[in-house]
Amino acid sequence: MEQPAAVAPSPWPARRRRAEQLRVRYPFAAEVLTLYLALLDVQEPAFEAAVARPPEAGDDTTRSRLARELLPRVVEATVAAGPPALAESVVARFHSADVDDLVGRWLRGAEQAVVDRYLARASCAPVLEAMPAGATTLTGGEGRSCPRCGGLPQLFYSAASGDPLVTGPKRLVCARCAAEWIHPRMVCAACGEETSSRLPVYSEAEQLPHLRIEGCDTCKRYLIGVDLRRDAAAVPVVDELAALPLDLYAKERGLSKVVPNLMGM
Repeated sequence: MEQPAAVAPSPWPARRRRAEQLRVRYPFAAEVLTLYLALLDVQEPAFEAAVARPPEAGDDTTRSRLARELLPRVVEATVAAGPPALAESVVARFHSADVDDLVGRWLRGAEQAVVDRYLARASCAPVLEAMPAGATTLTGGEGRSCPRCGGLPQLFYSAASGDPLVTGPKRLVCARCAAEWIHPRMVCAACGEETSSRLPVYSEAEQLPHLRIEGCDTCKRYLIGVDLRRDAAAVPVVDELAALPLDLYAKERGLSKVVPNLMGM
């Protein structure tokens, strides 16, 4: 008799729990994580609604509509929990923006101003993450863009392999839909550079022992990496938000992140 397909656990409780832990552990990231927690409260219901009634593959009209419906709640959460300057900016932008264009540009991967990108991403990401397949595809280098939606990587992480003599694979996490895929170690995720001497690694062992920067001297890009072998409780998409000291360190060295995270770092 055919067994029903296993249902993947919801990612939201783990994200919420980890954000609360890191907000206490890292006071320098408390403001960012407080806003993130408020966004989780409006994103989770949108994700669940999209899972329950998913648009068909390639149905960008429905995807855009779901994101537009979430946008006012993103603004409310930002006003309630975000920094005053950001709250003021998002309210002003929400009332002046062409919402269809704002959401559509994010779905197409077009360049956007910081506030536009924040609003669009916070509204679109839970909808895209809920989709089983067929999100709007962007162009990208083979193996360096998401196989599910074509988006660029936000971060990478490494986990234990189960064999102490074997290193677990390096996995990239999509900035658009949070899908994961395996990527070769010591290869730049932005340009494909393979020369080890051009791929510097920076870390801060005292404060952030499970996080590190992998940069590239060829394209001047970097990603934050999360090592689950050093902290098994880490949730990569949350821990990357708390890596503010590493982001500042990378920028001082002339590097820019492949994709700024939700909070613009």
